[in-house]
Order: sequence, then C-alpha cells, then structure tokens
Amino acid sequence: MRRISRREFIRICTETAAGIALLSALEPYILESLAEAAEERPPVIWLQGAACTGCSVSLLNAVTPPIQEVLLKIISLRYHPTVMAASGHLAWDYLRETAAKYAGKYFLVIEGGVPTGDDGIFCTIGEQDGKDVTLLHALKEYGSKAAAIIAAGQCASYGGIPGAAPNPTTTVGVWDVVKKTPVINIPCCPMHPDDFLITLTYVLRFGDVPELDYFNRPKIAFPDRTIHEGCPRCEYFAKGIFAKHPGDEGCLAMVGCKGMVSHARCNVRWWNHHVNWCIRAGAPCQACSEPGFPDDSSPLYGRYRIHD
Repeated sequence: MRRISRREFIRICTETAAGIALLSALEPYILESLAEAAEERPPVIWLQGAACTGCSVSLLNAVTPPIQEVLLKIISLRYHPTVMAASGHLAWDYLRETAAKYAGKYFLVIEGGVPTGDDGIFCTIGEQDGKDVTLLHALKEYGSKAAAIIAAGQCASYGGIPGAAPNPTTTVGVWDVVKKTPVINIPCCPMHPDDFLITLTYVLRFGDVPELDYFNRPKIAFPDRTIHEGCPRCEYFAKGIFAKHPGDEGCLAMVGCKGMVSHARCNVRWWNHHVNWCIRAGAPCQACSEPGFPDDSSPLYGRYRIHD
C-alpha cells in the first residue's frame, strides 16, 4: 500500500470536501494548503453580506475548470465564510493577518448587498475587540486596502433583492460605498461561475482590471448585445407570435420577458454546465444582470413594458 504525504492527504480532502463542512482537526492544515498552492499569486478575501449564499453555491458548481482546480491552482482563497474550515476568532484573525500582509495586493470579493441603514447594523459578519463588525465597516476597511474589489452577484453589484423596495435596511451595491478602489460588478442572480472565473483569472494573470461597461461590468463577460438579439425565440417576435403562458410556443415578451434590456451571455453559455437556461426552459428572462432588478422587472410575469 502506497504511503501518501500530509500534503497529498490534505489535497485529497480538499478536492472531495470543498464547499461542505470539513473536519475541525484539519482547519489549520486546509488553510496552509490553500495558501501554499498559490503562494506567488495575489490572495483573495471573500466576504458575505445580505444574500442567500447562492453565488457561492453557483461557483462551487463550476465544472470547467473543476472547483478543486480553482481553489488550489487558480486562486489563493484565504478567507470565505462558507467554504473555509476555520471559524470564529481563528478565521477572523487570519483575515486580518492576510489583509495586513498583502495590503494593496489582495483582491476582495463581496457577495451580497451592503446594508447601510443605522450604520450597517443589519449585517454583522464578525467580532473584533469585543465589538460587532458590520459588513459596511469591513468593506470600508478592507476595501480601501485591496487592489480591486469584485462584487459577486446582483446583490453585491446593485443591491438586488435585499435592496428592493421598500428597502428598510437601506441596502446598496458595493460601488455605492467604495469610491477609490476599482470595483468590478459581476451581476446575475446568481452570478454565473464562468463570468466570475473569467474575470478573476484576468485580474490575477494581468494584474489589472478588465475593460468595464457603463455599469462596471467586465465586457469580456457581459456583451453589448442583449439576450433578445441572440434569443432562439426572436423569430417569433418578428412574426408577432407571442406566448400567453410561460412554456407556450412564441415570444415570451407578453408573459414578462425582459430580454430586450438584459446584457448577459445566458443564451450562449447556458447554466449548469451548458444544460439549460431560462428561456429554453420556457421561463421569461427577468434581466437579473441589470441594475434595476428586481424592482424594474416587476411584475415578474407581467407584460414587458419600457419604464419611463
């Protein structure tokens, strides 16, 4: 029977258990393994705010490349509340150490909206010196020291569902809070893992922010053309054939499709490793790639209309 080294053992454990609860005994070794795997690459710190963790789940479903390859070879993921093994003070101290050691070099990923009401008290993500640390304060502190910030998902980009009317927590997107550090928005609800990986790989490889559009979305992931322009049902629209119910034959504009204003690649790269996407499944596009989602997309299944 072949003996394996501790490093190989940790690698196997990480590959088979990424994204689920890991054995507490492996906590320090997993952190060490992830750090060593990409020692020469800028580290990534991932913070979560007002969200459902759906964007993290979407990333963990990445198939090309596999998520274990992403964690061990593409990025040096130093802090992620959902994926990391450590918790409590052990995790928080590691976050602070990473930010101090790599100031100006690390990349900060924010998942979820940023509640700003009552000084951000609606979203507490840690504790320091006996006091609660809100996402708002953490974003200001660690965002100011980052090389760039990636807003992962619709909520982090523009406020999303947590920021929908009446928005009692005054939740906003990252770029409404941080003004000096470059912010890259990767919307959609949830974000597509391909869009995130393409963007992150670009900034890590070239050490620069990709070209962004008017809403700070990377053009390499979000095209100028709309979903409607590349929609397989576009021919129905031209012929005036409209579906009366989701799933019916015809253009879905009358049952709530907002593909005319949605700038995304869903119709090109689909979802779940190119298995399906909204319109192909008979559901209308809700333009979750746009700043106005979900308010401007409501009613979700109502007739499409251009807002004044």
